[in-house]
Amino acid sequence: MNYWTLALTSLSSAICSIPFSSLQVQPQPDAKMCDQTFLAITFGPCDSCGLNKPLMNIYLKNEPINYCSLCVELMACQGLATGETIHTLKAESESLKTKLEEERAKLHDVELHQVAEKVEALGQFVMKTRRTLKGHGNKVLCMDWCRDKRRIVSSSQDGKVIVWDAYTTNKEHAVTMPCTWVMACAYAPSGCAVACGGLDNKCSVYPLSLDKNENLSAKKKSVAMHTNYLSSCSFTNSDMQGCDKKANVWDMRSGQNVQSFETHESDINSVKYYPSGDAFATGSDDATCRLYDLRADREVAIYSKESIIFGASSVDFSLSGRLLFAGYNDYTINVWDVLKGTRVAILFGHENRVSTVRVSPDGTAFCSGSWDNTLRIWA
Repeated sequence: MNYWTLALTSLSSAICSIPFSSLQVQPQPDAKMCDQTFLAITFGPCDSCGLNKPLMNIYLKNEPINYCSLCVELMACQGLATGETIHTLKAESESLKTKLEEERAKLHDVELHQVAEKVEALGQFVMKTRRTLKGHGNKVLCMDWCRDKRRIVSSSQDGKVIVWDAYTTNKEHAVTMPCTWVMACAYAPSGCAVACGGLDNKCSVYPLSLDKNENLSAKKKSVAMHTNYLSSCSFTNSDMQGCDKKANVWDMRSGQNVQSFETHESDINSVKYYPSGDAFATGSDDATCRLYDLRADREVAIYSKESIIFGASSVDFSLSGRLLFAGYNDYTINVWDVLKGTRVAILFGHENRVSTVRVSPDGTAFCSGSWDNTLRIWA
């Protein structure tokens, strides 16, 4: 099997080496975009034929190139052996995929909830809102905790990034971005900087200081440019995510996709690693959350109820990994027993869809952000 045989094991013969960042482009005008829909396409001269066409951003031997779809197809046909065609290679890749699924099914001998039958059930679970942070003028889209367990950074559709003191609910810093829909934000592990971005197509880092009157915009540094909007950003030891039905695990050193899981029936909105790093959870528009074990190479649990019909927008684990917090589009937060697969609590308080949930670094509380323009701290 040559290089192009391997290439054809992806969704098409042309896009096996699309970089991870490009998986987050091409937003579709669906309910998640609410009252603002948009579509951005990379358009320009093809590096092969030189014609101005819609381009595919791909990598060959770690070198970025921009080819039109026709040139990518022609490139994929180069080096084929006698009698080989794209159709025969596709058939071969489908056959190999079927064999892999059969081998994976042989190892599927027991469900997670069956293994956990002898584990003691969780007792009464009570949480309530301890703080409500008000200050954004539109939907809260993302938030992140500082490792000091006290400060929070949030971003909103109002174009602002705010750093909060979660104890006092005071705003410590506020930055107005050059665009609305600031869809991503993250706190640096040191607590000395925040990163953010959205429809400006770039990731910007703002150093923080004790001077609350300092002009943070003057110290802004743009560290990454994209051809489309930024949907997620993180510092080292955090997670990243895309938006389709497939969950992929990537080797950051080689840039290769090392594992894929495709059991969701709709777009995946959130991914979060289990505290041990051996598994991860996903939240999807199909109204389910799922747990995937990297060692077993398969899905091991589904968290759902017939009464839940709205999508899950964000997930996060408790510090021990026993609980999974999930924010939903029906304005609620569901708390799941990871081992038994049962719902142990449902939290009410937000007045619009819950867009993000994050557990504090010490595990004593968690924060939720919503399209009702507020953040709530629960404990």
